Amino acid sequence: MIEFDHVSFEYEKGKPVLTDLCLCIGQGESVGLIGANGAGKSTILKLILGLIRPTSGTVKVFGLETVKENLAGIRKRAGFVLQDPDDQMFMPTVLDDMLFAPLNYGMSREEAEAKADAVLKELGLEYLKERYNHRISGGEKRMAAIATILTMEPEMILMDEPSSSLDPYNRRKVINTIKKLPQTRLITSHDLDMILDTCSRVVLISGGRIAADGPAETILTDKALLEANRMELPLCLAGR
Repeated sequence: MIEFDHVSFEYEKGKPVLTDLCLCIGQGESVGLIGANGAGKSTILKLILGLIRPTSGTVKVFGLETVKENLAGIRKRAGFVLQDPDDQMFMPTVLDDMLFAPLNYGMSREEAEAKADAVLKELGLEYLKERYNHRISGGEKRMAAIATILTMEPEMILMDEPSSSLDPYNRRKVINTIKKLPQTRLITSHDLDMILDTCSRVVLISGGRIAADGPAETILTDKALLEANRMELPLCLAGR
């Protein structure tokens, strides 16, 4: 579903962020993208969505290269949960936000509302339906942002730091929701315990390159590998 073929990228000439990156993610995979600050994780998400173009190499999503004429089709099939839900939830109420994309993609209001109701019920969030976005908590807003994306019925979901700034209760609720999602998932996070809980595969990015790619448990229990790339063991494993 995602293919990076020898992709390099730089925001400033002579200062590479990604270098000769080759990466494939298949249908149904749940992949954690980890790395220290500045490793290039968020840049990878932007390239997938076509928000930026590679300096060299090609990015394909659903078999389509991320060029202008393909972006609408790609974005219709790929949902993106932003790190800060305030950047995503811009309509007055939760329901308004959930209906925005389906209505703009041509779905009838009746069908869109039915899908929104089904998603809210599945997530146990019916009580948020008519709530104003500026009057719900940060954890509720994060869950509402996920619900907004699910209403689009995407084939793939990208998540940028979905557990950041959450209290333990809401963090666990978000993790349990992610674990139940059937879609292909690519999640960037510094919360390695969350990645261990939700992902079967981990890609470790360091200095714009892939430092490791393999089963989540193998990579996330390798203390030497993580420390060599400015990371630490998940807290649940730190005492081993």
